[in-house]
Amino acid sequence: MKEIINTNNAPAPIGPYNQAVKAGNTLYISGQIALSPESGNLVLDSIAGQTKQVLENLHAILQEAGYSFADVVKTSIFLTDMANFNIVNEVYGEYFTENAPARETIAVKGLPKGVDVEISCIAWKA
Repeated sequence: MKEIINTNNAPAPIGPYNQAVKAGNTLYISGQIALSPESGNLVLDSIAGQTKQVLENLHAILQEAGYSFADVVKTSIFLTDMANFNIVNEVYGEYFTENAPARETIAVKGLPKGVDVEISCIAWKA
């Protein structure tokens, strides 16, 4: 059975999708960008600030579904500039401190609303 997960603590979808879908014990979280759920504004001060907002959005969705970063088994990071890889990686490491998930980092030409980073993830727990 499929369950739709949405929270006001993360930005509302900007298209025909949901923040997350839970199927069995697996949670699929849509790509998050640096959009503040409180103000509705983009956080574009720095790549570190963008990455932090993205991860806070993921955290809010994980919590809404009863999961945590420890339950994340796979992430996908999309960057418009691979020169930002080290900074994104540093901030990412503050959220995944033990047993980091599998992941790939992909360079893309552009992202929604002109942001520089987007992250999606898959979480699982028994």
